[in-house]
Amino acid sequence: MRHVKHLLSFMLAAVMALAMAATPAFAANGTNDNSGSITINDAEPGHTYNAYQILVLESYDEAHEAYAYKANADWANWLKTQTQYVSIDAQGYVTWVEDADAAAFAKAAIAHAKEASIQPVRTVTANGTTVEFTELNLGYYLVDTSLGTLCSLDTTTPDVEMFEKNEQPPVKKEVKEDSTGNWGDENTAEIGQTVEFKTTIGAKPGAESYVLHDVMSAGLTLDPDSIEATGLTKGQDAESGDYHVVTTGLSDNCTFEVVFHQSYLDTITTDTDIVVTYDAVVNENAEISPSGNPNSTTLKYGEDSKFETVPSETKTYTFKFDIVKTDSDNQLLDGAEFELYTAKTDGTKIALVKEGEGVYRLATPEEQAADDFQSAVIVAKGGRATVNGLDDNTTYWLEETKAPEGFNKLEGRVEVEFGDKENISTTMTGNQWNQGDGGIHVVNKAGNILPSTGGMGTTIFYVAGGAIVIAAAATLVYRKRMSK
Repeated sequence: MRHVKHLLSFMLAAVMALAMAATPAFAANGTNDNSGSITINDAEPGHTYNAYQILVLESYDEAHEAYAYKANADWANWLKTQTQYVSIDAQGYVTWVEDADAAAFAKAAIAHAKEASIQPVRTVTANGTTVEFTELNLGYYLVDTSLGTLCSLDTTTPDVEMFEKNEQPPVKKEVKEDSTGNWGDENTAEIGQTVEFKTTIGAKPGAESYVLHDVMSAGLTLDPDSIEATGLTKGQDAESGDYHVVTTGLSDNCTFEVVFHQSYLDTITTDTDIVVTYDAVVNENAEISPSGNPNSTTLKYGEDSKFETVPSETKTYTFKFDIVKTDSDNQLLDGAEFELYTAKTDGTKIALVKEGEGVYRLATPEEQAADDFQSAVIVAKGGRATVNGLDDNTTYWLEETKAPEGFNKLEGRVEVEFGDKENISTTMTGNQWNQGDGGIHVVNKAGNILPSTGGMGTTIFYVAGGAIVIAAAATLVYRKRMSK
């Protein structure tokens, strides 16, 4: 704002003395002859620009940087109350308060213009990257835009060039990986686990009509009570607090909206990060990797929230493992049963739900809370089973609770460890598992038949032995007779 300094405190006597000097650069009259213009460069096509004349430039001398301002009639009463920015002497001349915040003044001026329904002296909609306001009376002008952020303050002497300072307020969506505590654009989790999300809005001075829209996929269940804007006061509706949350009656497929109140937005005078946090639970509808469960956020902003940022998205992944049950020759075995635990010994049994023959998933907290809930037992149907909805950063333990008929039950639990964000899947075909077929390969060994003590016992051995003795004696007698 190269001409804000022109509003430094000048004594009226100095201004009048300069007027008497009447150098060629001086314009003692003619400031209301429609000779001024404002050119906006780097304009945003399609946006509306409004020019408000706050002060009338009565006379000026650029060579001596001398400017005599008086209040525009529409702004006079309000300016008298803005003593932190300007001072007004007995003759109505306006001077700038040293070291006052020009951006804060501009913000306050825009808010007043809207509240008092002050009409801009010119309104132009950009059809390109340049906007021109022509035939303006000379003065100190404020220009704002429907984009929702401040453009500039400057003085027409008689022409002034401004640059569009607006930019789309950046919005960044992140999700927390619980195993590391780091925030990023993806994470892994198991069904029933609570996932933390964070959206950061880069708010700009002049922020207008900010509404955050969030869309969660079917595999994520929002905890509406968890939605918070850090450091701001949550209200129950538009009449209380700095913002309020809407979770019902939405018609744009959003899961929830955060509506920031203009009374709060009007306090933003420098680039400000607004951080919104909230939680969701991975539910029974979660997509299994390699598909992810997206959560997308956009910000609508500007006049009547008619503009929208590019969506920012995170993905939450959950995984599965396949069980392959065989004998020692790697032939599939039917009838084995398993349960899943959190530790090699002891630990907590993980609640499961059966989704189909040989297909299971982790139960949600709501399912486990039901009065009639019973955790499913994994049955290896045809020697195979699948468990869905696991976290690849967690180690699970599979315990065989029943072995196939004729086979010995496993002595200890089998480790299930993912890593590398991949499912533990089998690619086997047919009835025999081969090295490299993948999955959690669980082998049972058959027990040998043991001797019994019932039935005929040793009798048959005595009978057979007696017969042999008799046959041997008969043979001996026969040979003796033959020899005689």
